[in-house]
Amino acid sequence: MKKKVLFIIGSPNQTTQMYQIYLHLKDEFDCYFTQFFPGDWMMEVAVALKTMETTILSGHFRQKGEQFVKDHGLQYDYKGMQRGHAYDLVFMCVDVSYPPVARRTKSIWIQEGMIDPITNWSKWVKRLRLPAYFAVRTSLNGSMNRADIYCAASEGYKEYFANMGTERDKIVVTGMINFDNATQYLSNDFPHKDYVLVCTSDIRETFRDEDRVSFIQHCVKIADGRTLLFKLHPNELYERAQREISENTPEGTLIFQEGNTNQMIANCQELITQYSTVVYIGMALGKPVHSYFDKEFLEKMMPMQNQGKSAHYIAEIARRYIYYPGSGKEFLSKHAGLLQEMINEIAHVP
Repeated sequence: MKKKVLFIIGSPNQTTQMYQIYLHLKDEFDCYFTQFFPGDWMMEVAVALKTMETTILSGHFRQKGEQFVKDHGLQYDYKGMQRGHAYDLVFMCVDVSYPPVARRTKSIWIQEGMIDPITNWSKWVKRLRLPAYFAVRTSLNGSMNRADIYCAASEGYKEYFANMGTERDKIVVTGMINFDNATQYLSNDFPHKDYVLVCTSDIRETFRDEDRVSFIQHCVKIADGRTLLFKLHPNELYERAQREISENTPEGTLIFQEGNTNQMIANCQELITQYSTVVYIGMALGKPVHSYFDKEFLEKMMPMQNQGKSAHYIAEIARRYIYYPGSGKEFLSKHAGLLQEMINEIAHVP
């Protein structure tokens, strides 16, 4: 029988990343998908009370994830429990909640975006050993040392996760799917060009404070007469955001909530972001960028550009690790030479 693999999906970015890994493994393994789900009773209660409707646990994120599975003809097994399978490997993008299905088998964590800045509250959550999702933001994601193998976007992020608590020997730099081949977006059919692009974040929708009007006014100042194009985070309340932008920007400002953000970045003159991972696409394409993160920090963390081979590399690690009898860090240690050979080999795959 084929070994069984479970992919835990979430946001559209997380979902498409997992799907790309799946495409490399689908012929060899029996693969299933599940939307991200509560890992303990507290999260179950929060979902039942409908307080998680703007998170990947519920609401439109769950609807989009399940629709993606349906549209692509994939096998679905919510929580990895509905079909009664014993899985041989679980892929995840979030380790702040670690469900039973992952504890019973091998697991690989995939970095899917930038990590929010560490706050004093995050430090206390970890120090007091509270559930990591109490930190609210993604500041502790990748730092919980629970998965067997951690796939990081760059050497900078590997160092970051190691300093935050994940064993260095568990971490391998693979690049970050969807952010590892920025030049591919230069050829596109997005109709607008030569604008200042603003990619907002869902700060308010994830229970944080933001002075959006002040931010918009700052964007107008940076644009200095050039056309502004706002690409809203898909999780934002569109009507509120649209009203705020219309009231505080010059006539002719463009507003999108859907569309290919990376193509918009490729066609812009300058990029303004808040906490968005897409700043890395702008940097890779040589665009002037603005971010709530320090520029020197971003340059250190910049995801590896490997012509879109990250999914292939991660799939090769999984293909070998699923048959390995030892732990993830033992696997990475004993196969360090093989992993480097894979990088070199995959780099030449068209």
